[in-house]
Amino acid sequence: MSLSENAARKIQALLAQQQKPECGLRVKVVGGGCSGLQYKMDIDTERPGDKIFERDGAKVFVDRKSFLYLNGTELDYSDGLMSSGFNLHNPNVKRSCGCGSSFTV
Repeated sequence: MSLSENAARKIQALLAQQQKPECGLRVKVVGGGCSGLQYKMDIDTERPGDKIFERDGAKVFVDRKSFLYLNGTELDYSDGLMSSGFNLHNPNVKRSCGCGSSFTV
């Protein structure tokens, strides 16, 4: 898993805003949505067994099970007029639902 420069900057900004410099962004794959799987992201601390991905001091934590679905994924952040947010460019996704909130691998 890799982080874009924009994603790293946004993670650092969120941690500074919440005054949690020891934390990182946890990215997890959970069951749900019409295609079966969806992403969940939270500010969290490192847990035993986590895969840790880092860029410019920003950390992303991924548990072992989620990493099976996220291997090779790029985490990006876009800030546009119509929408802003983190985007996961996951080469393992075979199909996503019409609304784009869930996927199948």
